Amino acid sequence: MKNGTVVSINLSAAKGVKKMQVECAVITESGLEGDAHSGDWHRQISLLGIESIDLFREKLATIAPGDFAENVTTRGIDWQDVKIGNRVSIGEAIVEVSQIGKECHHGCSIREKVGDCVMPKEGIFAKVITPGLVKVGDTIRVLG
Repeated sequence: MKNGTVVSINLSAAKGVKKMQVECAVITESGLEGDAHSGDWHRQISLLGIESIDLFREKLATIAPGDFAENVTTRGIDWQDVKIGNRVSIGEAIVEVSQIGKECHHGCSIREKVGDCVMPKEGIFAKVITPGLVKVGDTIRVLG
């Protein structure tokens, strides 16, 4: 699988609020430092391709990285080829894919506005294997 690039890093201090873009962050043993979704569970980091976001922009032009509540927005990785158990390097960190897709929470604003959401089919969730710094522009690589 080919390498990709980190387009955006997104975090929120509380669940259910829009994630804000940051230039860099630390992926700790429990997820993205400062993000409400980090913790001792299997969905510590979420990833989504900008390619999927771009398709939704055709329906709602204001959609931006982080609007699907993903922690890391990528470019150049075909997430549909990734399997549970694959490891992924993101900057200095390594994560392991633990879940593909998740149902939208009640009141998902994107689903309400456009009638669909990408996360149930294409959202990638991972557990941290090796903590490290991640920055916008870093290489992201599926290790297998």
